[in-house]
Amino acid sequence: MTKHRIFTMEFAKVYPLYVQKAERKGRSKDEVDQIICWLTGYEKTGLERQIDQRVDFETFFEQAPALNPSRSLIKGLVCGVRVEEVEDPLMQKIRYLDKLIDELAKGKAMEKILRQP
Repeated sequence: MTKHRIFTMEFAKVYPLYVQKAERKGRSKDEVDQIICWLTGYEKTGLERQIDQRVDFETFFEQAPALNPSRSLIKGLVCGVRVEEVEDPLMQKIRYLDKLIDELAKGKAMEKILRQP
């Protein structure tokens, strides 16, 4: 079975698109980084290292220090697909990240994005 194209795409190529999407809506690169670090467990330096090494999405998530256990609270649609119903574990992680960035761009408060009480 062939891998989905997104799995082999460099995270470093998509990361600036996340930042642009957020900045177009008045949000910041730091907020994007905070979301990515919350979801994956990377520290800022670890995130920067992954970007510098130009790892693909599969490697990015495989090497993630600790996926946030609250990620299961992320619900909703991304590209017409419910993130909680995505069957492939890697695709679900990518969709979680997409959903969080969408929420940031829509102006949602960081506490709600990061699923904090």
